[in-house]
Amino acid sequence: MSTKLNPYLGFRDNAKEAMEFYHSIFGGELTRSTFAEFQASEDPSEQDKTMHAALTTPNGLSLMAADTPNAMEYKPGNNYSVSLSGESDDAAVLRGYWDRLVDGGSVTMPLEVAPWGDSFGMCVDKFGVAWMVNIAGSAQ
Repeated sequence: MSTKLNPYLGFRDNAKEAMEFYHSIFGGELTRSTFAEFQASEDPSEQDKTMHAALTTPNGLSLMAADTPNAMEYKPGNNYSVSLSGESDDAAVLRGYWDRLVDGGSVTMPLEVAPWGDSFGMCVDKFGVAWMVNIAGSAQ
């Protein structure tokens, strides 16, 4: 099983700058995708914004981030989520976590196939903690 749990930070327009800063501190490998690369926004001002960035270090640190779309509220202090991610082999386990997290909470985005081909969903648990679940591949 390769399920991972890590922090996911939200920014308004400076996720790229922030992740480059963290990269300069922690080292490792930094990857970044824009909203344009996945046709995730029709707003021209969002095309170069960070849809997803990931920093992974050789000693096991992992940090993810994205720019919050203009249509969504951005409030510093509430700009984080906890991300659960894994391979399609972990789909049943991850869906089980999802089902338990949404029990008594609310679904922000249903757990379903996303434009990048993974199953992805967002929710807020009954304690107000924001979660993201990503299952690699076509885990239907």
